[in-house]
Amino acid sequence: MTIAAVIFDWGGTLTPWHKIDLGSQWYAFAQEYDPANAADLSQALSEAEEARWQVQRETLGAESTGALSAMLKACGVDESSPRFAPAFERYLDFWYPHTHADPDALALLRALRERGLKIGVLSNTMWTRQYHEDVFARDGLLEYIDAGVYTSELPVGKPHKDAFIAAMDALGITDPRTVVYVGDRMWDDIHGAQSAGMRAVFIPHSDHRAHELVETDVIPDAVIHRLGDLFNVVRDLQKQAFE
Repeated sequence: MTIAAVIFDWGGTLTPWHKIDLGSQWYAFAQEYDPANAADLSQALSEAEEARWQVQRETLGAESTGALSAMLKACGVDESSPRFAPAFERYLDFWYPHTHADPDALALLRALRERGLKIGVLSNTMWTRQYHEDVFARDGLLEYIDAGVYTSELPVGKPHKDAFIAAMDALGITDPRTVVYVGDRMWDDIHGAQSAGMRAVFIPHSDHRAHELVETDVIPDAVIHRLGDLFNVVRDLQKQAFE
């Protein structure tokens, strides 16, 4: 059974992991949106975001975080307000330096495409499809990505099996044994992908906060310490299929 597709996680995988003060993102937003109440609003937004991720962890991905717009609305943010656009621009400016692709990403995706593989993305995210595609286009990756699946659009999130099936469906793949999934979290990515029947490759470089991690005893099919090393892993798996 040869390898037909590679599906990537985004944060910490296609883009390097950055340690970030998550409260600062919302303070930047709140200072522009409601400067008189910036501290209270930024705290409310931070707590709401953390609560949504916690629910996703506690339900094993059976509930996704949902879309960012839904969280903003629940916190009283009016996206039709003239204050919203400049405030959201401040929020995006905060994230801009943390979204650039891994230096190996473009060459890797080109090489995988030349080998005849389909390429997908499956990301646990609250952000829109458009935002991700804009980031990929900026870094030259978008033309090599055959399908992207973002849990902001799904009722479930990783590690739920349905999230991985959605990514396969988007690529037109029916057999999970022909898919390699690549990610930086043992529970969300490696456990989730293997539970769906995929091969799973782990990149152990992300410094996640302790409460974000869920213990699991799964063993990755491979471990790589540089994104570009994935090509050799996939090549070897394809060779094994013909031995």
